[in-house]
Amino acid sequence: MALTALKIGKAKPHANKTQRLFDGRGLYLEIAPSGGKWWRLKYRIGGKEKRLSLGVHSAAGSNAVEVSLEAARKAAEEARQLVRDGVDPSQERRAEKARLSHQSENTFEAVAREWFDKQKAVWVPAHAERVLRRLERYIFPSLGQRPIAEIEAPELLAALRVIEARGKDTTTHLARQYVGMIFRYGIASGRCERNPASDLRGALTPVKKANFAAVTEPEQLSKILRALDAYDGTLQVRCALRLAPLLVVRPGELRKAEWKAIDLDKAEWRFVASKTAPNHLVPLSKQAVKILREVQALTGAGRFVFPSARSAQRPMSDAAVLAAMRRMEIPADEMTGHGFRATFRTIGAEVLKFRADLMEHQLAHAVKDANGTAYNRTSFLAERKRMMQRWADYLDQLKTGEAANVIVGKFGTAQ
Repeated sequence: MALTALKIGKAKPHANKTQRLFDGRGLYLEIAPSGGKWWRLKYRIGGKEKRLSLGVHSAAGSNAVEVSLEAARKAAEEARQLVRDGVDPSQERRAEKARLSHQSENTFEAVAREWFDKQKAVWVPAHAERVLRRLERYIFPSLGQRPIAEIEAPELLAALRVIEARGKDTTTHLARQYVGMIFRYGIASGRCERNPASDLRGALTPVKKANFAAVTEPEQLSKILRALDAYDGTLQVRCALRLAPLLVVRPGELRKAEWKAIDLDKAEWRFVASKTAPNHLVPLSKQAVKILREVQALTGAGRFVFPSARSAQRPMSDAAVLAAMRRMEIPADEMTGHGFRATFRTIGAEVLKFRADLMEHQLAHAVKDANGTAYNRTSFLAERKRMMQRWADYLDQLKTGEAANVIVGKFGTAQ
């Protein structure tokens, strides 16, 4: 006799055994001693009797969606049709779960998080947090659950236009860069075949250039200096960024600086110049010594002043500094160690009236006397020490707005 909703409602659990109420053609309701009721279908395939769960009618303390008698009968008929077609409904269900699982692994968000997990190992934590926050805020809501292989350029452009409409042009372009890297990772890992982000070149509003392009004006330099002081990343990166404008050495020389070459008591740093080979001596201003002592407390026991986060046997990579610059939203091609060298050469000559030969010595450029003989790299050390201390003081004045009071001395260095 077929089941009815009334009969199911009146059914009470037995204290010590599970009971079954049959509806017909293998469909029955199983009632547990605890009071839970589950739909089951008994069927035969390949000469074997099997059972398939069709959902919960009711379960004490469960939040599961209840399956009505009508819904259970419909599901049972669909399963019987599979059996008639020679398909085991239990195996088909497992296959469907596998397909859904595979699809979830290939959504844009799943691929993006996998890419992020691999990249964050080489990023400073603050930069990694910023990248993820931008993806979660601007990209995942519209594209996160889409299969990455199905996303086309117009759909991606529409998502980026939402950011652009908020007036966040820089964030829009950064988001496009991140998305492009995610698609490239998706291609490499076999989840998609092309990168639609590459089709968007020229489709977004260009980013207005920051005021740091040339960095040959004191006002421009002051903005950069304040940005460096405000950087809140790791101590090593923060110190490297703050030392760059004070020392005006080449970026690779700063990153590869070794403690054995630095004498903080004498305020001197001696090393082989990376491009010019001869020994070079860099006078250290009081400000530079203070920063070096700050980082010495962290890395002084090792070889490098700025060791890699992954191995103390290697110096910090360019990636750490580039990530810091991007975090401050200063384009990498507009603020570099070489840029600070040009800044020192220009402002030192035009504003502070430093002697050209002293600046060239400081920059480790070849300087020759009247007979064409190259000066020793330690020449004019006293003058260069005074020059670099005045340069450091001037940078401090720029940050506080007091630089207008510079007085030029008779020997070509600011007093």
